[in-house]
Amino acid sequence: MNLDWTKKEFEAYVLLYAAHCNHIEDIEEQKFIRTKVDEETFHKIHTEVVVDSDAINLNKIQQYVSENDFTQLEKEELLRDIKKVFFADGSVDILEKKVFTILKKIIG
Repeated sequence: MNLDWTKKEFEAYVLLYAAHCNHIEDIEEQKFIRTKVDEETFHKIHTEVVVDSDAINLNKIQQYVSENDFTQLEKEELLRDIKKVFFADGSVDILEKKVFTILKKIIG
């Protein structure tokens, strides 16, 4: 699959996937993501995340990470932001914890 995302679009995809992984996309999670990416990117990527299956979501994230260079700092910042998405609604459920473990392995 050809992923011609910018790093911002990739960031939006990962954060929106994190918000959507438990199939409950909270307003607070969306608000946080909107502080990280512009509206156009948010809407463009949001549709893609929702249409893709879980397996495709994770495959795209894994592929993008393997095909692009990220500094350790960029990876740590992205993982911090994923945590912020999960905590935005005040609690982290079991599914979100599992997804975070998977994303941590992929993003490293």
